[in-house]
Amino acid sequence: MQITPLGDSALIVELGDAINESTHLRVQTAWRALAAEPLPGVSEAVPAYTTITLFYDPSLVVQSGAPADGIVEWLGTKVRERLKNPPKTAKAKPRTVEVPVCYGGDFAPDLGRVAAQAKLSPEEVVKRHAKAEYRVHLIGFAPGFPYLGGLPKELQTPRHAKPRMAVPAGSVGIGGEQTGIYPQSTPGGWNLIGRTPLRLFRPEENPPVLLQAGDVVKFRAITPEEFAKLSEVRP
Repeated sequence: MQITPLGDSALIVELGDAINESTHLRVQTAWRALAAEPLPGVSEAVPAYTTITLFYDPSLVVQSGAPADGIVEWLGTKVRERLKNPPKTAKAKPRTVEVPVCYGGDFAPDLGRVAAQAKLSPEEVVKRHAKAEYRVHLIGFAPGFPYLGGLPKELQTPRHAKPRMAVPAGSVGIGGEQTGIYPQSTPGGWNLIGRTPLRLFRPEENPPVLLQAGDVVKFRAITPEEFAKLSEVRP
């Protein structure tokens, strides 16, 4: 584990150097331990692929006992102590969230491209994509956008060299080794293979996102009729 400063009000806790399942589990375990009971002066703990970023108020950290010229070292000691003795509330099991997806048709302009890359039929791509189990590594790029690990290797497909100017909300895409879901209509270069009727960004709720880092995601293939019935997606 390495702890380094990020500007004057944040530090990075690095727990690995590769994006894989074991590193993800280490990050999630540490994140829950640090987020369950925030350290003195720390306002937020944000998990990513291999790191956790802790944002803090320097004045509050000093008021809690840190020397003004040694905040990072003081917080670093607190981090190590916390990870050695995590609170009981940090042992919560990850949620499993089922996400219905309508694959194919107008919802999947890149399904053929992914199939050609994988040397599989479009039907087999859908079957393998929906069968896999995914982990939310982090939320980023846009509010509520989940970066999902667990994509079968044969379905890995490079991003488009020229991104689309507008990807519809709810679109499920493949970008390299990952899959993800666009929560709003935004530019994007991932390969679109389906769309979910669920809204991933819900600003009127708390928390405002459907998926969170650490969640387990399972896709379920649905028909266009089911999509229309379940639709929460807003233009």
